[in-house]
Amino acid sequence: MAVDILKEYFGLKSERSFMDGNYSRFIRRDKIYTLVGVTDIKEDVLVELYEMSEHLASEGDRYVSTFYPSKDKKFLVTHEDEDFVLLENNIIEAPKSAKEGRKLARFHARGRSISKQIKAAASIGEWKNYWEKRLEQIEMVWVQQMQDQSDVEFHRVFVESFPYYLGLCENAIQYLVDTELDEEPYEYDTGTVCHERFYKGAWGSEVWIHNPFDWVFDHSSRDIAEWIRDQYFKNKRTFQPEIQGFLKDYQTVTPLSPFSMRLIFARLLFPLHYFTCVEEYYLVGGESSRFQLEDQIRGIVRQAKDYEVFLKHFYEMAEVPARRLNIPEIEWLGRP
Repeated sequence: MAVDILKEYFGLKSERSFMDGNYSRFIRRDKIYTLVGVTDIKEDVLVELYEMSEHLASEGDRYVSTFYPSKDKKFLVTHEDEDFVLLENNIIEAPKSAKEGRKLARFHARGRSISKQIKAAASIGEWKNYWEKRLEQIEMVWVQQMQDQSDVEFHRVFVESFPYYLGLCENAIQYLVDTELDEEPYEYDTGTVCHERFYKGAWGSEVWIHNPFDWVFDHSSRDIAEWIRDQYFKNKRTFQPEIQGFLKDYQTVTPLSPFSMRLIFARLLFPLHYFTCVEEYYLVGGESSRFQLEDQIRGIVRQAKDYEVFLKHFYEMAEVPARRLNIPEIEWLGRP
């Protein structure tokens, strides 16, 4: 079907097609085309993703996906009651010695200069509300599981561990609120183009693609924190030099203010990895992944104390003089 849409609506015949995650991609000459289903995406969000894409392209981003018009000059096409857009990229190999921190900082710098006001696709200033809603949703599931008293392994681990992660979440929310009250943002603490979830390799391996449908307009600390979180859990033994190098590379382009560093810490303190695991189990479902999620939640809970120690020494590892800058630390972290 995807090949037919490409030909019928866009007048393109691909030389090769392949699946990349959830996306159908097509190669034609020196271009990659990506067909994206957008039926469930609001129109105002689509417009803002288009605006951000156009802005980054105009600022010289070689990897950004741009919206490709149909034969009748429309960016949105409807086929069998489903809506689609087509993205176009130049085929450019990923840098062989990519300093991802530096590349991300440049990406953020370009995104900060957008003149269009981004509202529908924005999360900046909304973390507290989002975190409280997620906490409330999972707490309702927890109460239900307490009543059911199921002997399924995931339920047991979840019921026993949730009070701890509830406390961690409340600490993260308070730390975020205090940061917004105490710290004065710097001029580069304005909103920029970020990612829903940024991690090492998020742009691809062989070919880099900056996909607008991965984006959200937010504070740059979102991407930095999620990259750090991902590195910590993927490389438990070698994460420190990786994270230190990433932060140093980022700051060769844009320094990180105390406000930014505290937002990074608040986001790492928020147990997103735990919440995501629970949400996938109870809200997404799917028998094939449930055994994996059981292993995952056991691993998260088992490593909770190690993660506390990581958070306790985060500012020191990041080479941030927390005491000199009067950055508060959480006393109970890492205690026996």
